[in-house]
Amino acid sequence: MTKNHNEKLSLYSDIGLLLFLALISITMILIALTGHVLLNVIFLFCTVTVLIITYFLGIIPSLIINLLFIAFQTVIIIFQYLRGTETIPWKLTFWLFLPILLSIALHFMTLNQIQLQKVNEDLRANIIEQGAFDDETSLRTMVAYMEDAAVFIETNKRFNLPVTTIIIKIRYFNDLKRMMSPEQLRDLLKLASQTITQTTRDNDITYLLNHDDPTWAILLFTNTDGARIAANRVKLGFNKNLLKTSLAPLAIEMIVGVSAWNSEEMENPHDLIDAGIRETQYDVQ
Repeated sequence: MTKNHNEKLSLYSDIGLLLFLALISITMILIALTGHVLLNVIFLFCTVTVLIITYFLGIIPSLIINLLFIAFQTVIIIFQYLRGTETIPWKLTFWLFLPILLSIALHFMTLNQIQLQKVNEDLRANIIEQGAFDDETSLRTMVAYMEDAAVFIETNKRFNLPVTTIIIKIRYFNDLKRMMSPEQLRDLLKLASQTITQTTRDNDITYLLNHDDPTWAILLFTNTDGARIAANRVKLGFNKNLLKTSLAPLAIEMIVGVSAWNSEEMENPHDLIDAGIRETQYDVQ
């Protein structure tokens, strides 16, 4: 939805609130001016019940209850007329229409508030989705990594399963970046991302931690040796796929670092990432 639409919803909701408050004020003034305390209390209680029904069930059930309320008031007036009472409560006829107006104003206000809440929920979901997934590669980002790593670490604590991460970077990327066109950089990012996804197991989750200085990560339930096997498989797959592209003449290499979760030395997923990045410095193959 557009910004203008959201502003209109907010405006309509405010108008509904102002109308509702104005009608409430008018009702209170009329109650004070007309006397008939007992009947006013009864009708006020009925009106509050109608408004509760309006809020939770919607305008159609509310209108039906309002018609029943009008019928109830009419019966009272007819009963007093037949008794020949001198004090027929004609002053209380405002209860015939004010509850309906209050119900319509409340429905108008809540309807727009519900739509605004839905818009906010959609925006929140989009923000979360955009923050958790990279638009260009559809890989999970740092946001998702931190959340998933916390789950992996908790599993490690409960079941003593080894947790490792593989950090993958492009060797001398800053130098390569100066020699490559924007299209080649995008191709490199997609090639590396697709290769990592294709060469890892289904239960190994791949992330793009940094888009500007391409840094990938893989979370695994395995020990360091198993992670190194997976890392070598990724590197071999990348070298093979690279030869099939226009990027082959460029001296592009992957460097990998493997780090295992150590609860004694590490406190959070950032420590796991930092350890993996440090390990990439020693990848000389």
